[in-house]
Amino acid sequence: MSDSDTSQRTLESFGYTQELQRSVSTFDLLVYGLVFMVPIAPWAIFGTVYDSAAGMVPLVYVIGLIAMIFTALAYAQMAKSFPLAGSVFSYVGRGIHPTAGFFAGWAILLDYLLVPTLLYVFAAESMIGLFPGTPRWLWAIVFVVVNTIINLLGIGSLKLANRVFLAIELVFVVIFVVIAVRAINGQSLPNVGWSTLPIWNPDTVTAPLLASALSIAVLSFLGFDGISTLAEESTGRKNPAGRAMIIALFVVAALFVTQTWLASLLAGGRQAFSDDEAGNAFFTLVQAASSTGWMNAFFAVNVMAVGFANAMAAQAATSRLLFSMSRDGQLPRFLSRISSRKVPMAALLFVSAISLVLVLFFVGQLALISSLVNFGALFGFCLLHLSVIWYYVVKQKSKNYLLHLVVPILGFVIIAYVLVNADSLAKIGGVVWLVLGAIVFAVNVFRGKGVPQFAGEASPSQAG
Repeated sequence: MSDSDTSQRTLESFGYTQELQRSVSTFDLLVYGLVFMVPIAPWAIFGTVYDSAAGMVPLVYVIGLIAMIFTALAYAQMAKSFPLAGSVFSYVGRGIHPTAGFFAGWAILLDYLLVPTLLYVFAAESMIGLFPGTPRWLWAIVFVVVNTIINLLGIGSLKLANRVFLAIELVFVVIFVVIAVRAINGQSLPNVGWSTLPIWNPDTVTAPLLASALSIAVLSFLGFDGISTLAEESTGRKNPAGRAMIIALFVVAALFVTQTWLASLLAGGRQAFSDDEAGNAFFTLVQAASSTGWMNAFFAVNVMAVGFANAMAAQAATSRLLFSMSRDGQLPRFLSRISSRKVPMAALLFVSAISLVLVLFFVGQLALISSLVNFGALFGFCLLHLSVIWYYVVKQKSKNYLLHLVVPILGFVIIAYVLVNADSLAKIGGVVWLVLGAIVFAVNVFRGKGVPQFAGEASPSQAG
């Protein structure tokens, strides 16, 4: 029996028929996850993180890896039992209760709906820097239209685009490493030399600093969870989504640490970047280290990675979440409509339309969008950890207390800490969003759709 046959039967055991195209290998899932997390993500925020972490930017990403591995393991456990497109909506709904699943899905929908908007706003703002005088809305439309077309062409187009964009980003990572190593070895820049102080400086490490770094670190890794939304399109048999999430997390962490360590060394031990310098700190360091026009090339690649690659992956993940919630009657049914190319066409077009409207509304509001995105993701993660404990320990009577009790408890504590210490606007906006969700849920109950009756639950043996 082929892998796809096995996956098909597994999906049918949950009461669904195979509507999406199964052609995504574990490697494709890994590529997708890396593109979603953006291997060059530290470039845009290097100066800000440098100032917040007293120059120890690599330490922030090491902390982030340690903190997020618990959430990745929780995702992997639930993806193994429920290989469905709905991510936390499916995991929490089937692990705890459909009502909890609705609110988990609704919460992370705030993340998934606003992530493309955040990326388009950032990319459009950046394009103004490259092409002064051009309208922001024009660039936003270009990014949205290109990404929508590629996603509508099918999962094959998305896979190809992901591989191309990832290859470009990795090539520039290598170019940066070469530029940095040459500059450090050449000692052509003042106070620049090899040191481990950016990774750990005992003179400046404090508990409050580590606590502050934890919030930045956790949020830097958001995106690996998007892999779970492609579970119904995977061809693998042995929990491909779970494995891809964990591998992607370690790979991207290694890339983050390597790049930020070298960039911190190029900073030459400076105390901080000014507010005017922080936004372009990384690119300025590249310019100083290379003494050529590389800075503009790096800047252009960064815009491409955010506006096209990252936003395209986010659009795909959002459409799958909408498809899954719609299929179970928790959102309007039209969102579960599939095209002839076996992609959630209605959901993709809906995400594109929402992104266009929100981009015009949120222009210049990067901080506000970011805070709302973070609330949605963190709230969903908290419910995910609870679902692992309830499903495995309470329902399945699992004796694997390390993976099914200790790991989710630690993950919950870390995520809850970051959530409680989130920006006040994020918490206010998040609560308003949850209230709206409660209204939607109440309407669904009134219409007889409040609690979906999941068919064909996996047996304990299937649950693993």
